[in-house]
Amino acid sequence: MAKQRQVRVEQKSALAAMSQLETRSDDELLAETRYRAAAQAILGARASERYDAQAARAHFRKAIAAARPQERMQLRRMAEASLALAERRPDDLKAAVEKLGQQAPSSRQLFILRLMGLIAPPKGASTLLKIRGGLIILAMVVVLLAVGFGVASLVLLPFGGGSTFGTSALGIAIVIIALAVLGFVGRRKQAAQREKARSARAG
Repeated sequence: MAKQRQVRVEQKSALAAMSQLETRSDDELLAETRYRAAAQAILGARASERYDAQAARAHFRKAIAAARPQERMQLRRMAEASLALAERRPDDLKAAVEKLGQQAPSSRQLFILRLMGLIAPPKGASTLLKIRGGLIILAMVVVLLAVGFGVASLVLLPFGGGSTFGTSALGIAIVIIALAVLGFVGRRKQAAQREKARSARAG
């Protein structure tokens, strides 16, 4: 019974360490020695949020090696979820998050991750996949410019229309503004998602 109580205290301490270390910088986490497993796990999760699968894998290996036996299963599950995110594997991410007992990403989030996997394949992907990603980006640019040109034509129609150059310039401006707004909103949503993920890890 005494040994079981000791294990519970150690597990509680490890979870508390995750919560305390979340606010530290990467350099501080690298220098952490007392709770090395927790620090390396947080670094691995942060690397996955940057879609750096190689760094995430290396950090989680160190975390599992430094962890107590009773903590390793949970760390392996965290590693599975983080690597699925970093490698843009939406189906595996959903399954891994559910194993952690957390709410799975929404269908929209999984769709965006799948689209990112097509546009920007992970490191180590074949040349064919990278070429496919470049072609998809090119097609998206052409479609956006066509949509911008169409919107500009409609805007200028009540004023008697405009020259091809003027309409094209306005269309490009509309596309740039729309992308800037979407990028701003996307960054805010990503920041909120990262904060939610940190809260989940801390909890």
